[in-house]
Amino acid sequence: MSTCSVSKGCFVFKPSPKKRRVSQKTANDFIERNDDSEDAELRFVTCQSLWNQIKSETEQVQEDLNKQLFDNLVSFLRRSHSEFQEKTTEWTCRMKSREIPTAALVLGVNVTDHDLTFRSLSEVLQNNITPYIALLEAKDCPGIKNLMQKLMGQLMNCYVDVDSLEDEDYVQVSQNRIRCSMTSLTNWYETVTKKTDSETPSKKRTSSSRDWQSPPVVVIFKDMESFTTKVLQDFIVISSQHIRELPLVLIFGIATSPMIIHSLLPHSVSSLLCIELFQSLSCKEHLSTIIDKLLLTAQFPFKLGEKVLQVLINIFLYHDLSVQNFIKGFQLCIVEHFYSQPLSVLCCQPVDAKKRVNSLSHDQCENIRKLPSFRRYVESQVSEKQIALLTADSFLKEITQKLLEDLRVYHENYVSVLRCLHVFTSSLPKYPLGKQIRELHCACLENRVWETEEYESSLQLARMLNKSDLVTMLQQCVEIFVSSSGNEFDKTVEKLKEFLTQFQKLEVAEAFQERDVSVSSQKELQKKTDLYHLQKTLLELKESRRSKKLTKFEMLRFEVVDYIDSLVRNYLVPADHKTLHEIAYFNTASVLRGHLNAAPRIALHTALNNPYCYLKNQALKSDGGRISNKAPDICIVYKLHLECGRLINLVDWLEAFSTVVMAVEGPNADAASSDQVDDIIHARFIRAVSELELLGFIKPSKRKTDHVARLTWGGC
Repeated sequence: MSTCSVSKGCFVFKPSPKKRRVSQKTANDFIERNDDSEDAELRFVTCQSLWNQIKSETEQVQEDLNKQLFDNLVSFLRRSHSEFQEKTTEWTCRMKSREIPTAALVLGVNVTDHDLTFRSLSEVLQNNITPYIALLEAKDCPGIKNLMQKLMGQLMNCYVDVDSLEDEDYVQVSQNRIRCSMTSLTNWYETVTKKTDSETPSKKRTSSSRDWQSPPVVVIFKDMESFTTKVLQDFIVISSQHIRELPLVLIFGIATSPMIIHSLLPHSVSSLLCIELFQSLSCKEHLSTIIDKLLLTAQFPFKLGEKVLQVLINIFLYHDLSVQNFIKGFQLCIVEHFYSQPLSVLCCQPVDAKKRVNSLSHDQCENIRKLPSFRRYVESQVSEKQIALLTADSFLKEITQKLLEDLRVYHENYVSVLRCLHVFTSSLPKYPLGKQIRELHCACLENRVWETEEYESSLQLARMLNKSDLVTMLQQCVEIFVSSSGNEFDKTVEKLKEFLTQFQKLEVAEAFQERDVSVSSQKELQKKTDLYHLQKTLLELKESRRSKKLTKFEMLRFEVVDYIDSLVRNYLVPADHKTLHEIAYFNTASVLRGHLNAAPRIALHTALNNPYCYLKNQALKSDGGRISNKAPDICIVYKLHLECGRLINLVDWLEAFSTVVMAVEGPNADAASSDQVDDIIHARFIRAVSELELLGFIKPSKRKTDHVARLTWGGC
């Protein structure tokens, strides 16, 4: 891999996920690092169980979203392979032109999600089409030799000699040492297919991928834009010459646009490909579905606060557009919530929550009493109940069960009314409350949405909707409330159906009214023969327009909008206004921002200026701007350089560093070894200065040879 760069630096090559060792977090580690270890193990088990449920749900969602795309690819491969099997006329024509069936798979710019998509695609193809699949990446294929090595290594699952590619007359030495060429790959394929045909039916795989006599060989280029033009050209030209014997199918993973194929490949090469375009679901639609299944549901008790959700969405929209990173951020929120909140043990299903409330200890009851939302609840009660809540644990547990049940019912009702409001606001001009439901959800979590200007403008626009749109929206709202799990919307459904009935009656009445108006207008026109009566009639029409009364439709439309407004005011109260919301909601956005959206410059300054923040060594604690005697050398040099101007004298800097380090050695150091100590201190100083230069804080100065120039915080 190339390490060319404009500036000097450290290049990190991350290992593949298969080689990386991931340390499993255990309950003991969770308990040891937690200050409040009461019920820490139960919290860890609850956190793990909740995440497993959410993980399985997200995997199912992603499988459903990719199902249509994968089905189209499978049908494409079946169609291409059936032509090869049957040797049809179309395949014969394609052989004459040496065209290779190619699927151009446009996945979008969210490159970090592509690995999961290709792994899922590989599993689908192995289960339905062929066991011979190779996934190639540009970083592993800088040349055609490396590409052939990777291709044959994955297909044959054996050692391959790269240098043997140069020798066309190479003879196979052993079973695990073969030459890297398309000819050897073709011979291997013929051998494998003949061996499969000669096997008895009992030995054959039950998978449908082995049902065919000659399964196709699928080569997936995961990041086509990163491949060099020469590598792609050589591979396509070589493969086209063997397409008669080897049923090869290419899949190009494209992040930008299908036009990249014609940009990378000349016409003479691209004409060898029979390309069919496939488009995946956009990452924004994918995110909306994930939020809908994870957050806008009463299935999971854990919820995200407005600021935390906004941090995750902003990182998605403005950084990587990665759904996988959003899910990882959501997982981090779950772990952080159960780790930092002692009462998160109650963030579970209602049946388990009742049992755990009854088994709460006195200290946990005190933690409930310390919650800000519970304090507000206590202050709103009468004095006798306040005393009981603050002193009697049994009464507190009883009230806690009731409040947790109220919180669960609030979630169910909130989601239904939110979807109903989104039906009305998602089709308004300029989308005052947002086009996506996640934007409306954030607005409702932030504050009382009915007090915002955007909500008022939405109501004004809703009062101008036409009849057909209004009827359609009411029908969608009826479906939402009927399918909701809450029991409080029976009257709401009846009211909405009543509105629909009134609209239907209004249509019939308007039809008769229009017919009567047309007859009367013809009679009036016959009477208006002179100028005087015409002028009088026009004046009357002008006065009637000034004092125009609302029609029956307009009055009914106002009633519908006002009724939806009443639902919003009753059910879309912000979550932080509900008692015990701290148990289910994670609101610490600063912690999440520090982990996911860290500022490297601030982190570096903190590490060098206050090493205790990361090392947690009590000896490194220092008061104010005093330099700790036991601090690492680079920290001492860094703090000293902050006291200098644009140019730093190295001699003065060394003397100051020596003074601080000698204080570490102590005043009773042996005078005989002073020269040796000076040499060691000098070497340590040179190393620390070199590290600062590598980090980009200083650079050599051309003005004076014994000076260096600062580059940060007011430097040149």
